[in-house]
Amino acid sequence: MDRPITTLFMLMSVDGKISTGSSDELDVDQDFPKIPGVREGLHQYYEIEQTTDLWSFNTGRVQAKMGVNEKELLDKTPVSFVLLDNHHLTEHGVRYFCALSRQAVVITSNASHPAFRVDADNLHIIYQERPSLGEALERLKKECGCERLTVQSGGTVNGLFLRDKLLDYVDIVVAPVLIGGKDTHTLIDGRSLVSGAELSELGVLKLTDCSVLQDSYIRLRYEVVG
Repeated sequence: MDRPITTLFMLMSVDGKISTGSSDELDVDQDFPKIPGVREGLHQYYEIEQTTDLWSFNTGRVQAKMGVNEKELLDKTPVSFVLLDNHHLTEHGVRYFCALSRQAVVITSNASHPAFRVDADNLHIIYQERPSLGEALERLKKECGCERLTVQSGGTVNGLFLRDKLLDYVDIVVAPVLIGGKDTHTLIDGRSLVSGAELSELGVLKLTDCSVLQDSYIRLRYEVVG
């Protein structure tokens, strides 16, 4: 395979939501710990997260929402982070990931991205005049040696992975909560299909494991077969 093997690893509600609402003020990482009946089993998701691939894919928007542009720099971890970003990360945010990561990779189509102002031995920039997630993943493997990649991005970018047939596995932890709201982000957002001719863009899954966790949580693992 010319690109890394990918696994979509996410925490979602029973109705497929990956946020608690449509506002940036609402976020499962901040809100689930406050909710009785949900907070008790939440630790299991973070414990499983520690066992995922040593390459992690996310977006600058999600990370900016989590405050990396203001956070103090942390000690280095064995994890390499890949950030898809055009304008959400600041120079400090890029330095945050350089300090945290074994390798830090920024994928961008912004020729003036703050990453270009950062001088760090472990920073790699994949610049694309025309964005292509598939090409970026090929370069990630060829230029950075990434063989396996855990994807934890937002619903819109998850949708790009789906439509471009770039997902190999899906690993979902389901929290015992219903969130609702047509504008609340789901596991897969982005472009909707409009005709039967596009049905080949669906992601057909084969269940490989279903685990009942504590406190009414469930873990579902799939291989993408179509």
